Amino acid sequence: MLSIATKVERIVLESAFLTEGLRRGLINLSELARQLQPQLESDLWKPVGQAAVVTALRRLAERLPAQPGRDIVLVHKTGELTTRTELTEYTFRQSDGIHECHRKLLAAAEPLRGAFVTVTRGVNEVMVICSRILAPLVEDAFGGERLLARLDDLNAVTLHLDPGASRQPGLYHAILKQLAWDKINLVNMMCTNAELTLLLKQDQTGPAFSALARFKMH
Repeated sequence: MLSIATKVERIVLESAFLTEGLRRGLINLSELARQLQPQLESDLWKPVGQAAVVTALRRLAERLPAQPGRDIVLVHKTGELTTRTELTEYTFRQSDGIHECHRKLLAAAEPLRGAFVTVTRGVNEVMVICSRILAPLVEDAFGGERLLARLDDLNAVTLHLDPGASRQPGLYHAILKQLAWDKINLVNMMCTNAELTLLLKQDQTGPAFSALARFKMH
């Protein structure tokens, strides 16, 4: 049977927010222990004292490793964070004819140099993200395909990273953790060698920009 300390540790480590809160000393241990008591008693099939839970939390907090540096290596120039607005995301079912749809879309979008379009092919789905002005072209090119989802009124925030940043362990984790900590919901994300593009609903773009701007820039 699991001990109280082991079960407490499992619960905390399954939550990025509890782990971060304990590491930073932001959580009232007595209140958290009170909140965890019902779950612990249900899982362990025995009464659990609040004092024992507080002790387990305190010992766990002392063992948590110090938070690693969260520096993001951005390019040494202005415009490290850029945005695109008025984007639409389509998701289609993968099919034998989807490659021809992709080719048709890119050919139709070629004259519109300032418009944004990207196509990502997964195992069973194909995602198209484009500027709103390209929406009719997408619907025409993929007209015979099965549409699984469509999201409108999206914005994108792009971080321009140093080309060597991909060798920095935990880079994307640090970025996503900061957004989650600030309760910012991501719709999607796209990566290249030196760029990370985050897709968000319009009302999340400002908070995301502010959260990312708090990282130390070299």
